Amino acid sequence: MTQALYRKYRPQEWQAVLGQDHIVTTLRNAIAADRVAHAYLFAGSRGTGKTTLARLLAKAVNCTNPDPTKRPDNECENCKAVNENRFLDLIEIDAASNNGVEDVRDLRDKINFSPSQGKYKIYIVDEVHMLSTPAFNALLKTLEEPPPHAIFVLATTEIHKIPATVLSRCQRHEFRRVPVDEIVTNLKHIIQAENIQADDDALIQIARQSAGGMRDAQSLLDQLSSTGDKITLALAQTVLGTATSQTVLDTLTSIMDHDPARGLETIHKALDAGADPRSLARQIVEYLRGLMLIQMGNANQVEATADVKKQMQAHAKSFTTSDVLRMMKTFNNAAVDLRGGWQPSLSLELALAEVLDTPTESVSQITAPSQPKPKPAVLYQETESKPQAEKESASHPTEKSAVSAGDVIKAWKHMSSALPKSQANLSALMNSVRMIDVHGSTLILGLASDVLVSKIDKPDQIEAIQKLIKDEFGADVSVRCVVTNAKGKIPANVAQDGMVATAIQHGGEIVDTQD
Repeated sequence: MTQALYRKYRPQEWQAVLGQDHIVTTLRNAIAADRVAHAYLFAGSRGTGKTTLARLLAKAVNCTNPDPTKRPDNECENCKAVNENRFLDLIEIDAASNNGVEDVRDLRDKINFSPSQGKYKIYIVDEVHMLSTPAFNALLKTLEEPPPHAIFVLATTEIHKIPATVLSRCQRHEFRRVPVDEIVTNLKHIIQAENIQADDDALIQIARQSAGGMRDAQSLLDQLSSTGDKITLALAQTVLGTATSQTVLDTLTSIMDHDPARGLETIHKALDAGADPRSLARQIVEYLRGLMLIQMGNANQVEATADVKKQMQAHAKSFTTSDVLRMMKTFNNAAVDLRGGWQPSLSLELALAEVLDTPTESVSQITAPSQPKPKPAVLYQETESKPQAEKESASHPTEKSAVSAGDVIKAWKHMSSALPKSQANLSALMNSVRMIDVHGSTLILGLASDVLVSKIDKPDQIEAIQKLIKDEFGADVSVRCVVTNAKGKIPANVAQDGMVATAIQHGGEIVDTQD
């Protein structure tokens, strides 16, 4: 039977471990100084080398080479025994299937026996977070004070499930995801050794699909090599269920152009061609993450071809950061959503509809990225912050306002209370205005939601506000309503989850209280 690539090419020496230099250095120094801990906790995502380093540690502490800096040497009998899986003092335990208190008690009884072949007994407990609470409790004392000949290596992908009492008894090491370029380098070494034909673009696709897991990347390469054909990008995308880069670009462009028909057509074409819906959602999220990194000045961290990077630069200028973050959250939810099981495309369709349902703040066309992005025209001002309003008015000396923003702020409540009872609704809406600014002869009203804007932005309501301003200041102004994100502060004496709190967070204001 042919051996799997990830087993065949498992590192047998420290230098062959990729992406975990910080841990390798620590362990090698500990062995050289004869300061090996009694218990280690290896934490990290799958396929990042936790079990591999645990086995290397087992070889190193039992290696008979007189020079500790050369351990393991893979030449002594103990090293060969570990490599051939016949070393009796290396005990690997799967905590997923041996998670009961009786299993731990059995381990505790056997641990006191002296090693059979080497100097140390090494217990590698994989997926240790699967142990039950009683099993963890039974392990605590042994883990804290094991026999001098015993070393524990606990491995987990979910460190948050490990009790604090266990964490405090172990030397903890966090494993990082392996970078794409290091994975690609390793895959190139394998295809050369195995005489496999593969394009560089295909290897990059495999590396990205593995999400930083070396074992996953090697397994995917093994799967693709079984086809017997040269591994091309198209073949990798077909077998792995990933969409083309153009699919992602077309989806983002349809969102920017607010073209739902084109977006749905792009998604359905990709799914009909064999793309997996969740993989496509993850690809979109990864692309949006690249846009976010570019917008935040970290373009060097984006892993993409030169052509794709150029397109990403254009998209990054065409969307605001808030738009990118919102779309990332929406498509990420689609990637993990289970509701579309009966209809595979449903989660993606819902995500696209949700994104398009909320207007973006993007520039009009990606085809004209060189056009300067218009500056935000609105400077919102809290009703109670008069000094800031006056400061902003002073910053525009060439733009004379018909009335002072500070005067409007002071008179606002008075004007709303002066309305007749027949206009009580307008008076309540005016109390919901959280921000006011004046630009020239335009009064800008800020409200917390589209709903409030739609209620106040009506001809009769606007005319009434203009009349109030005219009567109060003798000035003719126009009125513009905009949505702001300002939310009122909930007083301490108001229930945080009540109706009043909800009204305040949507722009309402307490004008009177009764005992």
